Amino acid sequence: MLTIYTKTGCPYCAAAKEDLQARGITYQEVNLSDEPQRIPELIKLSGGRIVPVIVDEDGKVTVGFGGG
Repeated sequence: MLTIYTKTGCPYCAAAKEDLQARGITYQEVNLSDEPQRIPELIKLSGGRIVPVIVDEDGKVTVGFGGG
């Protein structure tokens, strides 16, 4: 299952989730506003604190969202 790291109020996160839903892709959301203890996990994956970060089933990491 795909994992998406987000934060509350992020318009790019909302757009990425809408895109995934529109394409029928199931995902697990990690909202860093609710789970700040997972920020080090985000930094390890992406090298920074930019959201959204999408990790696919194969472990490929995509930082940011520019539209589907």
